[in-house]
Order: sequence, then structure tokens, then C-alpha cells
Amino acid sequence: MNKIRKLESTFLKKDMPEFGIGDEVKVLVKIPEGDKIRLHPFEGTVIARKGAGINEIFTVRKISFGEGIERVFPIHSPSVDSIKVVHKAVKVRRAKLYYLRDKKGKKAKIKQI
Repeated sequence: MNKIRKLESTFLKKDMPEFGIGDEVKVLVKIPEGDKIRLHPFEGTVIARKGAGINEIFTVRKISFGEGIERVFPIHSPSVDSIKVVHKAVKVRRAKLYYLRDKKGKKAKIKQI
């Protein structure tokens, strides 16, 4: 088991910021277009985070044109260029914020610092 963790540790990203559930983040994703690579931003609220090590993923939710969009990102994926914390959440009492799917408007907001 230690050999597997040692091998996985070579693929872990070292420069990831500390962020948690409820924080508003901006994720820059690499998108290949022809022979070039474009960075596409996805900004929203972190509603879930699970896994550990190389398998750690997080879910970001945003509202676009009145429609809720969720996207799941592996933290240590080569397609994720960077993660920036836009706002930190004050305090969240849940590990998963799936209840935000049913909320609209101001009720879907989380208190930010």
C-alpha cells in the first residue's frame, strides 16, 4: 500500500490553495482548441468535496442565465490549471450543500467573509 501512495505522491499538485465547502472559487480549466490550449474560467460555490490523495474531487455550482450548473473537478488533474479562492465562507454546518439545488435567489447565497 505504501508503494502505491509513494507513486501517487509524484502526481499530486503542491500549489493548491486551502478551500472548503461554501467557498466561492474560480477554476481555470485547460481546453484544447486545435493546436492551442485555452484557459476557461468556471466560477461558483463549492458544494461538495470528497476523496483523498490523487482521487480527491470537488463539485462547483453556479447559476448561469437562471439555470443551475454543476461541474465536478478532480483537484490534481492536469486539465485543471489553477484554483483561486474568490470568497471564503463564514461558517457552513454541512459537509455537502446539496440543499442549494432547491433554493433560488438570496436563499441560495452563503454568508461570505
